Amino acid sequence: MLRIATWNINSVKARLPNVMEWLDQAKPDVVLLQEIKCQDEGFPVLEFESVGWHVAVHGQKSYNGVAILSRHAMENVQRRLPGDDADEQARYIQADIQGLRVASLYLPNGNPSPGEKFDYKLRWMRRLVDHAKTLLAQGVPFVLGGDYNICPADADVYDPKGWADDALCRPESRALFRELCHLGLTEAFRALHPEAGRYSFWDYQAGAWPRDNGLRIDHFLLSPQAADRLLACDIDKGPRGKEKASDHTPVWVEIQ
Repeated sequence: MLRIATWNINSVKARLPNVMEWLDQAKPDVVLLQEIKCQDEGFPVLEFESVGWHVAVHGQKSYNGVAILSRHAMENVQRRLPGDDADEQARYIQADIQGLRVASLYLPNGNPSPGEKFDYKLRWMRRLVDHAKTLLAQGVPFVLGGDYNICPADADVYDPKGWADDALCRPESRALFRELCHLGLTEAFRALHPEAGRYSFWDYQAGAWPRDNGLRIDHFLLSPQAADRLLACDIDKGPRGKEKASDHTPVWVEIQ
């Protein structure tokens, strides 16, 4: 069994004590990090390796950046989402772990929309759809986890009307997310939790956290072979209540 967590930590340097504390308590086998906000050489590799983690990083200066931590050895590490050699943003990394292909992704926010940033978001999603098709054709069970910056449905946002024109909720974004799922992928949390009002992100502004004004934008999409092995998936709200917390909290999945 593998317990895989995804967590947008909003700067690994600012959040390192919180991350280390949670890893010790929650004991995941694999952790997918997003928005590490540092270049590869700035990532605290030694701190993680000293407590038994294997580390793979794809970073960039000050923005974005993704990483994978694993208790098991990683093979076939691939950095960058295929499909656009001119794209310099560090938003995708994948590796093979215990026979499972695991990816950490940080999908573009896309605001303001409409506009160039929203167009980039949609192009990136189209590339993700194409990559998922390639992965499916290869027949290796896989998990695409991360900050998708998409509320798939109104049940995933505290104020659907107020957020209707935001890039995270626009119909174009949701349509591409559905297209991903319609390839045969399973959205792990929603498959096990039909209830509305469960969130993974709360803004720092306007008392969003104490008022539970949240969004569910961190997701796991599982290939059919991985979905057949799905045991559990849930959101751990604990880290969001800590001092100096990320505005996201971990989501985890267990694969048999």
